[in-house]
Amino acid sequence: MKQKIALVSGVTGGIGNAMAKTLMQRGWQVRALHRRADRMAASDGGSKLGSHPGIDWRQGDAMHEQDVIAAAAGVDLIVHAVNPPAYRNWAQLVMPMIENSIAAARVSGARIVLPGTVYNYGPDALPTLSETSPQHPETRKGAIRVQLERRLQLASQDGVRTLVVRAGDFFGPHLANSWFSQGLLKRGRPVTAVSYPGQRGIGHQWAYLPDVAETMMQLIEREDALADFDTFHMNGHWDADGTQMVAAIGRVTGQPGLKAKSFPWWLLPLASPFVPVMRELREVSYLWRQPVRLDNRRLLKLLGSEPHTALDDAVKATLTGIGCLKG
Repeated sequence: MKQKIALVSGVTGGIGNAMAKTLMQRGWQVRALHRRADRMAASDGGSKLGSHPGIDWRQGDAMHEQDVIAAAAGVDLIVHAVNPPAYRNWAQLVMPMIENSIAAARVSGARIVLPGTVYNYGPDALPTLSETSPQHPETRKGAIRVQLERRLQLASQDGVRTLVVRAGDFFGPHLANSWFSQGLLKRGRPVTAVSYPGQRGIGHQWAYLPDVAETMMQLIEREDALADFDTFHMNGHWDADGTQMVAAIGRVTGQPGLKAKSFPWWLLPLASPFVPVMRELREVSYLWRQPVRLDNRRLLKLLGSEPHTALDDAVKATLTGIGCLKG
């Protein structure tokens, strides 16, 4: 049987990294598009992947159509996990990058896999979100996410297949930009306190990256059951009252009485003009003021169950991976 090949763009990011590892564990050959491919091939480059014999590093830029098309020649799958670093220039970069992945998929015949978020949805769709809930975002980032998915849906009418898996706030061992590592904690520092953005009694949904990657993998392995443009929601880790994630951090770090401080929302308007991440966090603050939960019944109907790592195990791996806990 011919070995299947996947092109992963954004392999040095959290979900791209997790997806590349999962693909290789399943026997896929993984190509990684990178502007410094030679350097990445020579060392791990911070990705924890560079020295792995399964990685085929390809020189190129996700903003250059011909680079993406060349890297995707002969592949069966394109994992579109690339994002502008630190949320800079989203409006200028996101759509050109997805257009290049679409062009590459059209040439290669590959299915595109896109990690989705809850940012597509505005307050009118909350608190429970199905795959068909209305998408009326009130944020710039949400509007771009909607535009991105609509472009993929349109491309599916012209032979480009896409799978979108939407999940809650990501956490995991190799994730730079996230509420977990930039809001609750400070990566690279021992845990002495947790700053929690929500309120006690308000539920919040989290998604552990290896679980997201495994869910995507199981869906990919059911290609015959997928529509040309298909979407699924994950339940992930549902923190029903806004205390369970903090409690897990306390247990894992040996601080069972660890308390959460209130997140300094007041600081974001002051920092937003200078720190793009702060502006983005402020924009999605509405997701912390009320419960937001993705309905995964459609996923369960197809897979039977959702991949799920125990919360304490997931938190321990995350804290170790981001340098807050010694391995």
